[in-house]
Amino acid sequence: YGLFIGAGSVAAWVDATNDLRPDVVLLGGDQLDARMDALPEPLLRELGRLRAPLGAFAVWGNHDYGSFGRYGGRQYGAPRQDWAAKRAELEAAFARAGVTVLRDAGRALRDDAWVGGTDDLWFGKPDVTGALAGAGTRATLLVTHNPDLLPDLPRPAGLVLCGHTHGGQVRFPLLGAPVVPSRYGQRYAMGWVQGAHGTPAYVSRGLGLSGLPLRNLCEPELTLLHLNPA
Repeated sequence: YGLFIGAGSVAAWVDATNDLRPDVVLLGGDQLDARMDALPEPLLRELGRLRAPLGAFAVWGNHDYGSFGRYGGRQYGAPRQDWAAKRAELEAAFARAGVTVLRDAGRALRDDAWVGGTDDLWFGKPDVTGALAGAGTRATLLVTHNPDLLPDLPRPAGLVLCGHTHGGQVRFPLLGAPVVPSRYGQRYAMGWVQGAHGTPAYVSRGLGLSGLPLRNLCEPELTLLHLNPA
């Protein structure tokens, strides 16, 4: 929400999500990409319409941190103490809208399922162990914005869900995406991949745009997964 995406687009995505009647909604980061002097009330109003009996959860991405900095008057150069204050304020606002931000923390979805979420890899200090602490014998979902964390997972998870790359956003036949914001090139650009310990992971192409208001051969994606805890 911000530079290229307005409340109308978010409203349509919320409607499409609710039409799927999901048990749980997971937002993979980069909810914000805007110069903001106040809380993003139009975004919060739309997110407040999400309906899922097991709840809605989010993690922070690198563009969210950019908004923390802009919120304090400067982009990524904002002091980290400013990030902390604005991040806490936004986390509270998201919670009032019904979206729990998981920052190196987790929640029991059911007796047999756990969801954990980590901080952003670029601007935070993601703690996978903290996100999955308390899972016990439950099946585990781990949400982390940046798939570059996958090779360094300190422990396995049942399934890791990522965003960040937008699938490269601009792709070409045979060549794929010439630019992917990952140190591993196209390895984790999109779709089913594998992390450390043989952990399966899915990298969503996401719904928004970054850098350029353009996609090519890389459709935006609202992902519906049917999961059966082992």
